[in-house]
Amino acid sequence: MFFKQQAQTPSTLSYQLNVAMACCGLILLITMLLAACGGTPTGNTSTAKGKVSVLYAGSLVNLMEKKIGPAFTQATGYSYEGEGKGSTALAAEIKGHLRTPDIFISASAAVDKSLMGSANGNYVSWYATFTRTSMVIGYSPQSRFAADLQAAANGNKSWYSVLEEPGMRIGRTDPALDPKGISTIILMELAEKYYHQPGLTTKILGSNDNASQIFPEEELTARLGSGQLDAGFFYLNEVKDQNLPYITLPTQINLSDPSMNSAYAQASYTDPKTSKKTVGAAIAYTITIPGTSKNAAGAIAFADFLLSSQGQTILLGDGLLQTTPALYGNISVVPAQLQQYFHS
Repeated sequence: MFFKQQAQTPSTLSYQLNVAMACCGLILLITMLLAACGGTPTGNTSTAKGKVSVLYAGSLVNLMEKKIGPAFTQATGYSYEGEGKGSTALAAEIKGHLRTPDIFISASAAVDKSLMGSANGNYVSWYATFTRTSMVIGYSPQSRFAADLQAAANGNKSWYSVLEEPGMRIGRTDPALDPKGISTIILMELAEKYYHQPGLTTKILGSNDNASQIFPEEELTARLGSGQLDAGFFYLNEVKDQNLPYITLPTQINLSDPSMNSAYAQASYTDPKTSKKTVGAAIAYTITIPGTSKNAAGAIAFADFLLSSQGQTILLGDGLLQTTPALYGNISVVPAQLQQYFHS
């Protein structure tokens, strides 16, 4: 089929030119309006403010990557780059110059202290607690022990007797790499005294470094969810975040209550390599801006977001426990923008 092209008069050409110019102007106006609202048709403008690099405790992977990170970018315009591992392992990477984060989030204040002072490289001068959690026993609904674990969750069986059943596959983290691995051992020592069960720790955990139970923190919930493990020692926020069933433990042993720190301190863990002793204490997540930060403004913006009402709402919605933020270390160097969240 053939189409005959009509000759165009000067008036027709002038009309078409005016229409084209009007369309271009409309497209430009729409683009400017979208940019003012925080985005353009071709991509996110967050890169204009730079990237914020965040190293964080591996128990927060899903929370940080799917909730905090995207919400931070949307609220501030900064792009976000995160990595989660055991807090102790991350601190070692900072010391080894393998990572240079703008923000460091740990599951233990002891890890922050290991980066403080001239003997430790002065990587951290201050840190703040911003939320807390509790130890629980998470279990797989696919486990052949699921009925007994559910009975323990309902209070009809003792959780420790169920964990002692032959063939039970238990998961936990390495105490040399992750504070939760230490908290697991301290929890079990407290349980021995609380339930009057001498030797309970060895019965359930074996040795402190029992390789058959130890897995990377960032993999543990996935292994439980897939049925590779029957049960494991977790933070409350981890199992809630993944919708996994769990057994609640008494406050006297679950390391959730700061007012019980003197009781928790009756149990401890000593690193066999360094002889460093860690006494029991309530579990609190900490945040700091280490000396490695290359984006100071972005780091302050991230800490500000996490401490803000919006950030705290996200944390509470993910199973973390509310706490009053507190500062430690050289508080005189804490950015002024963050001082509003702390009471003297």
